[in-house]
Amino acid sequence: MINTNLKYWRRELSLTQAQMAEKLGIKRSLVGAYEEGRAEPKLTTLVNMARLFGITLDALVTTDFSKKSKAKTAIRHLEPVNTTPEPPRPAGNLRVLALTVDKEQNENIELVPLKASAGYLNGYADPEFIEELPKFRLPMLGSGGTYRAFEISGDSMLPIASGTVIVGRYVDDWLTLKDGTPCIVVSAKEGIVFKRVYNRLKNAATLSLHSDNPVYSPYEIDVQDVVEIWEAKAYISSTFPIADLSLNRLASIVLDLQKQMTTLKKA
Repeated sequence: MINTNLKYWRRELSLTQAQMAEKLGIKRSLVGAYEEGRAEPKLTTLVNMARLFGITLDALVTTDFSKKSKAKTAIRHLEPVNTTPEPPRPAGNLRVLALTVDKEQNENIELVPLKASAGYLNGYADPEFIEELPKFRLPMLGSGGTYRAFEISGDSMLPIASGTVIVGRYVDDWLTLKDGTPCIVVSAKEGIVFKRVYNRLKNAATLSLHSDNPVYSPYEIDVQDVVEIWEAKAYISSTFPIADLSLNRLASIVLDLQKQMTTLKKA
Protein backbone atom coordinates (compact mmCIF):
# COMPACT_ATOMS: atom_id res chain seq x y z
CA MET A 1 0.00 0.00 0.00
CA ILE A 2 2.74 2.45 0.95
CA ASN A 3 4.68 1.79 -2.24
CA THR A 4 1.68 2.52 -4.50
CA ASN A 5 0.74 5.61 -2.50
CA LEU A 6 4.29 6.95 -2.64
CA LYS A 7 4.39 6.50 -6.41
CA TYR A 8 0.91 8.03 -6.79
CA TRP A 9 1.62 11.14 -4.74
CA ARG A 10 5.05 11.65 -6.27
CA ARG A 11 3.43 11.79 -9.69
CA GLU A 12 0.64 14.05 -8.44
CA LEU A 13 3.27 16.47 -7.17
CA SER A 14 5.24 16.15 -10.43
CA LEU A 15 8.42 15.14 -8.61
CA THR A 16 11.23 12.88 -9.75
CA GLN A 17 12.56 10.27 -7.36
CA ALA A 18 15.57 12.51 -6.71
CA GLN A 19 13.32 15.49 -5.91
CA MET A 20 11.13 13.38 -3.65
CA ALA A 21 14.22 12.13 -1.83
CA GLU A 22 15.35 15.73 -1.30
CA LYS A 23 11.94 16.71 0.12
CA LEU A 24 12.00 13.79 2.56
CA GLY A 25 15.69 14.11 3.46
CA ILE A 26 16.59 10.58 2.33
CA LYS A 27 18.67 8.98 -0.44
CA ARG A 28 17.18 8.67 -3.94
CA SER A 29 17.82 4.92 -3.92
CA LEU A 30 15.51 4.59 -0.91
CA VAL A 31 12.62 6.20 -2.80
CA GLY A 32 13.05 3.60 -5.55
CA ALA A 33 13.24 0.80 -2.99
CA TYR A 34 10.07 2.04 -1.25
CA GLU A 35 8.13 2.33 -4.51
CA GLU A 36 9.16 -1.18 -5.57
CA GLY A 37 8.31 -2.63 -2.17
CA ARG A 38 11.90 -3.74 -1.51
CA ALA A 39 12.12 -1.75 1.73
CA GLU A 40 9.83 -0.24 4.38
CA PRO A 41 10.17 3.43 5.44
CA LYS A 42 11.01 4.31 9.04
CA LEU A 43 8.25 5.91 11.11
CA THR A 44 9.83 9.36 10.89
CA THR A 45 9.92 9.03 7.09
CA LEU A 46 6.27 7.96 7.03
CA VAL A 47 5.30 10.99 9.12
CA ASN A 48 7.17 13.29 6.74
CA MET A 49 5.49 11.64 3.75
CA ALA A 50 2.05 12.20 5.24
CA ARG A 51 2.81 15.86 5.92
CA LEU A 52 4.24 16.34 2.44
CA PHE A 53 1.17 14.79 0.81
CA GLY A 54 -1.28 16.60 3.10
CA ILE A 55 -2.90 13.40 4.36
CA THR A 56 -3.03 11.55 7.68
CA LEU A 57 -0.52 8.86 8.57
CA ASP A 58 -3.39 6.38 8.86
CA ALA A 59 -4.57 7.20 5.33
CA LEU A 60 -1.06 6.80 3.96
CA VAL A 61 -0.78 3.21 5.19
CA THR A 62 -4.41 2.05 4.77
CA THR A 63 -5.86 3.83 1.72
CA ASP A 64 -5.00 3.10 -1.90
CA PHE A 65 -5.13 6.63 -3.34
CA SER A 66 -4.50 5.40 -6.88
CA LYS A 67 -8.08 4.09 -6.84
CA LYS A 68 -9.65 7.27 -5.45
CA SER A 69 -10.48 10.05 -7.88
CA LYS A 70 -10.94 12.52 -5.01
CA ALA A 71 -7.34 12.19 -3.89
CA LYS A 72 -6.21 15.14 -6.05
CA THR A 73 -8.02 17.62 -3.84
CA ALA A 74 -5.85 16.69 -0.86
CA ILE A 75 -2.80 18.59 -2.10
CA ARG A 76 -4.47 21.91 -2.84
CA HIS A 77 -3.64 23.48 0.51
CA LEU A 78 0.03 22.62 0.01
CA GLU A 79 0.38 24.58 -3.22
CA PRO A 80 1.78 28.12 -2.86
CA VAL A 81 -0.68 30.93 -3.49
CA ASN A 82 0.88 34.04 -5.02
CA THR A 83 -2.23 36.20 -5.34
CA THR A 84 -2.96 39.01 -2.91
CA PRO A 85 -3.60 39.25 -0.05
CA GLU A 86 -1.96 35.86 0.59
CA PRO A 87 1.83 36.34 0.73
CA PRO A 88 4.09 33.94 -1.18
CA ARG A 89 5.28 30.96 0.78
CA PRO A 90 9.00 30.67 1.52
CA ALA A 91 11.14 28.38 -0.65
CA GLY A 92 8.51 28.56 -3.37
CA ASN A 93 7.02 25.10 -2.87
CA LEU A 94 6.27 22.92 0.12
CA ARG A 95 7.23 23.15 3.78
CA VAL A 96 8.32 19.87 5.37
CA LEU A 97 8.31 19.60 9.16
CA ALA A 98 10.54 16.80 10.42
CA LEU A 99 9.72 15.45 13.89
CA THR A 100 10.28 12.52 16.21
CA VAL A 101 7.93 10.39 18.32
CA ASP A 102 8.36 8.19 21.39
CA LYS A 103 7.44 4.52 21.77
CA GLU A 104 3.79 5.43 22.36
CA GLN A 105 3.75 7.51 19.14
CA ASN A 106 3.59 10.78 21.09
CA GLU A 107 5.48 13.66 19.50
CA ASN A 108 8.66 14.66 21.31
CA ILE A 109 9.84 18.20 21.98
CA GLU A 110 13.23 18.49 20.28
CA LEU A 111 15.71 20.92 21.86
CA VAL A 112 17.85 23.12 19.62
CA PRO A 113 20.76 24.22 21.85
CA LEU A 114 22.91 27.23 20.95
CA LYS A 115 25.67 25.02 19.55
CA ALA A 116 23.17 23.49 17.09
CA SER A 117 21.55 26.77 16.00
CA ALA A 118 23.71 27.25 12.91
CA GLY A 119 23.19 23.66 11.79
CA TYR A 120 19.43 23.95 12.28
CA LEU A 121 19.14 26.29 9.29
CA ASN A 122 20.38 23.48 7.07
CA GLY A 123 18.90 20.55 8.95
CA TYR A 124 15.42 21.69 10.03
CA ALA A 125 13.80 19.48 7.34
CA ASP A 126 16.30 16.62 7.69
CA PRO A 127 14.87 13.75 9.77
CA GLU A 128 18.38 12.51 10.61
CA PHE A 129 19.44 15.92 11.96
CA ILE A 130 16.24 16.24 14.02
CA GLU A 131 16.70 12.69 15.30
CA GLU A 132 20.08 13.65 16.80
CA LEU A 133 18.69 16.58 18.83
CA PRO A 134 17.98 16.16 22.58
CA LYS A 135 14.34 15.32 23.27
CA PHE A 136 11.91 15.69 26.14
CA ARG A 137 8.18 15.97 26.86
CA LEU A 138 6.06 18.44 28.83
CA PRO A 139 2.68 16.79 29.48
CA MET A 140 1.11 20.09 30.61
CA LEU A 141 1.33 21.41 27.03
CA GLY A 142 -1.22 18.85 25.88
CA SER A 143 -1.34 17.06 22.54
CA GLY A 144 -2.58 19.91 20.37
CA GLY A 145 0.20 20.96 18.04
CA THR A 146 3.86 20.27 17.43
CA TYR A 147 6.38 21.78 19.86
CA ARG A 148 10.10 22.53 19.66
CA ALA A 149 12.47 24.16 22.16
CA PHE A 150 15.19 26.70 21.37
CA GLU A 151 17.96 28.02 23.61
CA ILE A 152 18.23 31.78 23.14
CA SER A 153 21.13 34.17 23.64
CA GLY A 154 21.41 37.90 24.25
CA ASP A 155 19.46 40.46 26.29
CA SER A 156 16.96 41.71 23.72
CA MET A 157 14.00 40.07 25.49
CA LEU A 158 14.73 40.97 29.12
CA PRO A 159 13.70 39.97 31.72
CA ILE A 160 13.96 36.61 29.91
CA ALA A 161 17.68 36.01 30.26
CA SER A 162 20.25 34.68 27.84
CA GLY A 163 20.41 30.89 28.00
CA THR A 164 16.67 30.50 28.56
CA VAL A 165 14.97 27.70 26.64
CA ILE A 166 11.83 28.85 24.81
CA VAL A 167 9.26 26.15 24.02
CA GLY A 168 7.28 27.07 20.92
CA ARG A 169 4.30 25.60 19.08
CA TYR A 170 4.67 25.30 15.31
CA VAL A 171 2.69 27.94 13.39
CA ASP A 172 1.46 26.63 10.04
CA ASP A 173 -0.67 29.61 8.98
CA TRP A 174 1.39 32.76 9.51
CA LEU A 175 -1.52 35.02 8.60
CA THR A 176 -3.22 34.08 11.88
CA LEU A 177 -0.43 35.57 14.01
CA LYS A 178 -1.69 38.38 16.23
CA ASP A 179 0.39 41.50 16.79
CA GLY A 180 2.70 41.26 19.78
CA THR A 181 2.86 37.46 19.82
CA PRO A 182 6.22 36.26 21.21
CA CYS A 183 7.73 33.85 18.70
CA ILE A 184 10.86 32.01 17.72
CA VAL A 185 11.42 33.08 14.10
CA VAL A 186 13.79 31.00 11.95
CA SER A 187 15.01 32.81 8.85
CA ALA A 188 17.77 32.47 6.29
CA LYS A 189 19.28 35.89 7.08
CA GLU A 190 18.68 36.31 10.81
CA GLY A 191 19.00 32.71 11.94
CA ILE A 192 17.04 31.85 15.10
CA VAL A 193 15.68 34.87 16.98
CA PHE A 194 13.17 35.33 19.80
CA LYS A 195 11.01 38.42 19.24
CA ARG A 196 7.49 39.79 19.41
CA VAL A 197 5.97 39.53 15.95
CA TYR A 198 3.80 42.18 14.34
CA ASN A 199 1.99 40.88 11.29
CA ARG A 200 2.51 42.87 8.08
CA LEU A 201 1.99 39.97 5.69
CA LYS A 202 -1.19 41.15 3.98
CA ASN A 203 0.00 44.67 3.21
CA ALA A 204 3.76 44.37 2.86
CA ALA A 205 4.64 40.63 2.92
CA THR A 206 6.87 41.31 5.94
CA LEU A 207 7.02 40.67 9.65
CA SER A 208 8.02 43.40 12.09
CA LEU A 209 10.16 42.00 14.90
CA HIS A 210 10.24 43.84 18.24
CA SER A 211 12.40 43.32 21.34
CA ASP A 212 11.09 43.74 24.88
CA ASN A 213 14.35 45.52 25.72
CA PRO A 214 13.86 49.13 24.49
CA VAL A 215 17.58 49.43 23.77
CA TYR A 216 16.97 47.40 20.59
CA SER A 217 15.03 48.91 17.67
CA PRO A 218 12.35 46.99 15.76
CA TYR A 219 13.17 45.78 12.26
CA GLU A 220 11.39 44.26 9.27
CA ILE A 221 11.98 40.82 7.79
CA ASP A 222 10.76 39.68 4.37
CA VAL A 223 8.44 36.67 4.42
CA GLN A 224 10.52 35.03 1.69
CA ASP A 225 13.39 34.75 4.16
CA VAL A 226 11.29 33.07 6.86
CA VAL A 227 11.69 29.32 7.26
CA GLU A 228 9.67 28.52 10.39
CA ILE A 229 7.72 30.31 13.11
CA TRP A 230 7.13 28.84 16.58
CA GLU A 231 4.74 30.65 18.93
CA ALA A 232 6.25 30.81 22.42
CA LYS A 233 4.17 28.82 24.91
CA ALA A 234 6.56 28.23 27.81
CA TYR A 235 10.12 28.82 28.91
CA ILE A 236 12.68 27.03 31.04
CA SER A 237 15.33 29.04 32.87
CA SER A 238 17.79 28.64 35.73
CA THR A 239 17.75 32.42 36.25
CA PHE A 240 14.96 33.78 38.44
CA PRO A 241 13.52 37.27 37.81
CA ILE A 242 14.88 40.03 40.02
CA ALA A 243 12.23 41.32 42.42
CA ASP A 244 11.04 44.94 42.14
CA LEU A 245 13.22 45.69 39.14
CA SER A 246 11.38 47.16 36.16
CA LEU A 247 12.15 46.35 32.56
CA ASN A 248 13.33 49.91 31.98
CA ARG A 249 15.70 49.63 34.93
CA LEU A 250 17.07 46.35 33.60
CA ALA A 251 17.59 47.93 30.19
CA SER A 252 19.37 50.87 31.84
CA ILE A 253 21.71 48.52 33.71
CA VAL A 254 22.54 46.65 30.52
CA LEU A 255 23.17 49.93 28.66
CA ASP A 256 25.48 51.15 31.45
CA LEU A 257 27.42 47.90 31.32
CA GLN A 258 27.77 48.18 27.56
CA LYS A 259 29.09 51.72 27.88
CA GLN A 260 31.57 50.63 30.55
CA MET A 261 32.83 47.84 28.32
CA THR A 262 33.29 50.29 25.44
CA THR A 263 35.23 52.64 27.70
CA LEU A 264 37.47 49.82 28.92
CA LYS A 265 38.21 48.71 25.37
CA LYS A 266 39.26 52.24 24.40
CA ALA A 267 41.49 52.60 27.46
